[in-house]
Amino acid sequence: MTSQTLQMSSPVGLVAGGGALPFAVADSLAARGVTPVLFALKGFCDPVQVARFRHHWIALGQLGRLARLARAERCRDLTFIGTLVRPSLSEIRLDWGTLRVLHNVLAAFRGGDDHLLSSIGGVLEREGFRLVGIKELAPELLMPVGCLTRSAPDAAALADIAKGRELLRALSPFDIGQGVVVIDGHVVAVEDIEGTDALLARVARLRGEGRLRSREGRGVLIKAPKSNQDLRFDLPTTGVRTVEGIVAAKLGGIATIAGHTIAADAQAMIDAADRAGVFVTGLPL
Repeated sequence: MTSQTLQMSSPVGLVAGGGALPFAVADSLAARGVTPVLFALKGFCDPVQVARFRHHWIALGQLGRLARLARAERCRDLTFIGTLVRPSLSEIRLDWGTLRVLHNVLAAFRGGDDHLLSSIGGVLEREGFRLVGIKELAPELLMPVGCLTRSAPDAAALADIAKGRELLRALSPFDIGQGVVVIDGHVVAVEDIEGTDALLARVARLRGEGRLRSREGRGVLIKAPKSNQDLRFDLPTTGVRTVEGIVAAKLGGIATIAGHTIAADAQAMIDAADRAGVFVTGLPL
């Protein structure tokens, strides 16, 4: 479903985790005359920023409270947005609404993050809500096709990008991660549960320990959604912090899938990359 075919209802409910992205989406909706209502996750969502919008606080696992509040706010459309550390079952605050579908929740935890999010989304859809993604809500926040920076990938970087994409496609069935670092044809590191920032910090540490001997400025971080991923949830994200991680790891640049990757605060990211002399490029699907 595209943003052109989706008839957006108002208000829209944002189940908001950490980071700046929930507020960028909320601002985008408000600018188009759609009212955002934030269902802010306790312990993750920024209480200072959330106060700018109509909002309610919910704990992880309170599906019944979420559904009740969303109906009261007349939110037909819901989305999950923002960072979230995968919780253990012991951290979930079960309410009566969650207990009614406990078997679905338990099944959702028996898999990777994409399986978890799509399963929880399915629970809410059976409650009568429509789950939408950032492609429908704020398409201007997605990475465009082409190189965004003054620096561009050379032939070696393009070969690294191709190898990284091939590896991510092969790993997709295992629902592991959405990023890989390839340097001169060598797979150096694969994203795991720690995320992209930790992936880049690991590469920087390997350089510092002398275990990576490739010339500085070589190598690429490649990010892509998993094959058959539900693109309403957990799209790869890049931003200024990603550029900072690239610089610390002494890589050449970032390559992501255009239209399927979120470019958080894109102009600031481009400016940071240009100052550092690294590239950021959006790849055709």
